[in-house]
Amino acid sequence: MTTSPQTRSQLGILSVAIVFAMAPWFAATVVAEPLSQSLSLAPRHVSWLTLGVQLGFVLGSLTSASLLLSDRLNARRLAAGSALVAAGATAALVLVPVNGWQAIGLRVLTGACFACVYPPGMKIAAGWTQRYRGTAIGLLTGAVSVGSAVPYLIRATWDPSQWRVVLVLAALSAVVGSVLFAVAVREGPYQSPSAPFDPRAIASVLRERGVRLATAGYLGHMWELYAVWSTIGLFLADVGRRHGVQEAWAPLVAFAVIAIGAIGCVVAGIRADVVGRAKVAIIAMAISGTCAIVIGPLSTISYGLVILVALVWGASVVADSAQFSAVVADAAPHEYVGTALTIQTASGFLLTMLTIHLVPGWAARWGWELAYIPLALGPLLGIVAMSRLGAPKPA
Repeated sequence: MTTSPQTRSQLGILSVAIVFAMAPWFAATVVAEPLSQSLSLAPRHVSWLTLGVQLGFVLGSLTSASLLLSDRLNARRLAAGSALVAAGATAALVLVPVNGWQAIGLRVLTGACFACVYPPGMKIAAGWTQRYRGTAIGLLTGAVSVGSAVPYLIRATWDPSQWRVVLVLAALSAVVGSVLFAVAVREGPYQSPSAPFDPRAIASVLRERGVRLATAGYLGHMWELYAVWSTIGLFLADVGRRHGVQEAWAPLVAFAVIAIGAIGCVVAGIRADVVGRAKVAIIAMAISGTCAIVIGPLSTISYGLVILVALVWGASVVADSAQFSAVVADAAPHEYVGTALTIQTASGFLLTMLTIHLVPGWAARWGWELAYIPLALGPLLGIVAMSRLGAPKPA
């Protein structure tokens, strides 16, 4: 990517800010067992420590878009303030006496805050380059991968019973991200206001064939992504026990699996600027779908093979993420880009709530050898949708 030193510097700072700010996303997930015991959560409610963040992100996205927060407020200040609130909501799980439902409410608030961190971050990234936006947004999405993986790294360095330390460190990480947004991140020369969300325009947006197909591809992608990110630590711990590997390795490998997605995002962004976004998305989904099918059966054969496939899966499962939004932005009517992106994001994160809930149930019923196989349906349908995207419109 041939850009000015200032552009490269700012994209780097922005990426680091995102890494720190996003740490609370899976902070409660990685300590769900001891945290739920402390809160006396019923087993059927434990998954809401993760599902609450997904729901909050949907609600936050709709609210932010409806109120035009990214247009009315400075994007970096909005992200800074939201990261700080997310840090407070995470720390409150430790510092304030809460019951189970109050804890879930704090997780919903955390997710809503992230809806005012990640999208404004993408807007800032896009404002620093026009020609290489695929690469820039891919870099930012990679930062989200690393930030989401950070709790697994923190968890790997502490005794599982020390769940309070994990949450406090994740909260402190978000504070650092907030400070970076406030004092170091700058908006670029190509910054433009986001198109407003208009509920009345939903029907008009959905009449666009390109928007429908790109959104379908995104749904296939999201069917798989967060189910992997939220359960890969459980899977690796189970495989490790069966192969006599110390359980302490599971969160460390899980960190690597999620964090390596940053490489996949950057490579995909660079290639998308050259060969096209739909083609890159199809290749990424073909690889990730294959990994979903083979990783479970391989877990009965070799722990080393499982780690290898898991790393490939981690790199490919998020590699195409930024490209779906770019395709929708290109395909939607110019005046309704904000509406189209809101529909895509909200529907995708709503879908993640289903598979995050289903995968542990499949593991309990069928075993981890088969639990991930149904996730391949998402990439398969996504490939069909993105393949049709390049086909001519019917007469």
